[in-house]
Amino acid sequence: MENSGKSALGLDTNVVAGLAYLPICAVNLIMSIIIIVTDKTNKLARFSAFQSLLLVGILIIGYVIGIVIVGAGVAANSGILSILGSLVYIGTFLIFTVCTIIGCIQGFMGKMFKLPIIGNMADNWSN
Repeated sequence: MENSGKSALGLDTNVVAGLAYLPICAVNLIMSIIIIVTDKTNKLARFSAFQSLLLVGILIIGYVIGIVIVGAGVAANSGILSILGSLVYIGTFLIFTVCTIIGCIQGFMGKMFKLPIIGNMADNWSN
């Protein structure tokens, strides 16, 4: 698989890899799906697309867990549970934001940066 040149979309590989992480107006979701479907040879673009989708999945799971904990805290009239749920919710958002910024910068620089745990998964799936 190649890491340089143009992607199947006609854009430079580093541009496509960076756009796969860009969370503005769901650009990351749209670009990641397009990359996975159309680009079968570009390792960097495919890796970035899979890692970005895994990040979004973690964000959604973290939000759901946070909301469930806050809901349980409200139902049980427990301030501690509500605070814990809020911390999970905020922590998930902060982790997503930091990982997305790192991935976006590394993608636009044309580098493959593996995030812990999901980086190896994305690497395996991008082959």
